[in-house]
Amino acid sequence: MPAPAIAANAPGFTIDRAAHALRFVRDVAASPDAVFTAWTTPESMRLWWDAGGEPLSRCEIDLRIGGEFLFVSPSHAHMAFTGTYRRIEPPHLLEFEAMDAIGRVMLADHDGGTRMTVEIVCRSDEHLDNYIRLGVANGTSQTLDNLVAHLG
Repeated sequence: MPAPAIAANAPGFTIDRAAHALRFVRDVAASPDAVFTAWTTPESMRLWWDAGGEPLSRCEIDLRIGGEFLFVSPSHAHMAFTGTYRRIEPPHLLEFEAMDAIGRVMLADHDGGTRMTVEIVCRSDEHLDNYIRLGVANGTSQTLDNLVAHLG
């Protein structure tokens, strides 16, 4: 049974139709350096990336502009999530291209921790609607909750 759709008015989630983007905001009880490290090291990433909470069976990160990443969930071994890094500005910005979209992880100091804003920018309204239909918002939301718990 598919996961229920994330409500467009759910706390920390917005759909920006003008920018063709899904936007997620989470406050994390860890420094921007710690959050950036969690996003950029295989040892950490493999522990929280899978929306279902299973450790990744494969996690490869080549952290450089033009470098690639590859994540494989044990429950979806036939479907690797791959992408290419476009901008890397530790510890505040990580930008990558994956699934024909741009992903941005923006980290800012906030109340002794980090405010993490994650954007998935699609190329059109149709692309955005397809992402929503596929449950990308739900999966991303759960993945970010996993990260918050991992660093909590």
